[in-house]
Amino acid sequence: MKNIVVIDYGVGNLRSVQKGLEHAGASVTITKDPAVLVHADGLVLPGVGAFNDAMKNIVPFLDRIDQFVKSGKPMLGICLGQQMLMEHSEEGEKANGLGLIPGKVVRFPHSDLKVPHMGWNALSIVQEHPLFKGIKNGSFVYFVHSYYVKTDLSHTLASCNYGLDFAASVVNDSGNVMGTQFHPEKSGDVGLKILRNFVDMC
Repeated sequence: MKNIVVIDYGVGNLRSVQKGLEHAGASVTITKDPAVLVHADGLVLPGVGAFNDAMKNIVPFLDRIDQFVKSGKPMLGICLGQQMLMEHSEEGEKANGLGLIPGKVVRFPHSDLKVPHMGWNALSIVQEHPLFKGIKNGSFVYFVHSYYVKTDLSHTLASCNYGLDFAASVVNDSGNVMGTQFHPEKSGDVGLKILRNFVDMC
């Protein structure tokens, strides 16, 4: 059984992520100790809340995350966790992100659409990747966010439209660091399949 480590840096609904991963067949460790990352087969960076606070809280983990990513093992950022993978965000003090994937985080523009973007929306698969194995184009997943990721198509696994097209899922050049703006743990059978795919990658 693969050991998936979920980083607890004080931001996020960790229990629902844990239950989703366990349902997908993984052994899950939630930790506030950066040293535990050494023993992980896969790493999950969850997150709900403000970008700046999250980046301040993640500082003790930075060296271990860097080592983990360089090892080639899979890492998945969920919701705010995906945004943290990027180079910087326009939220708050325009903080720098982890810089693992090129791009930035911006707020949805003012329009007739309500912000946050909350509820079910359809995915458009942009490129093949093990994370989306067996996921049909147009599958619905669950979103809750006011900011979104802007990156190029080469780093986009799936997109979504909410007044504009945005990156619903991203990937780094090596293919081992991935993010989902949506919550797979809240996305029913489709989300569970994505989590199972991630566990299989580990």
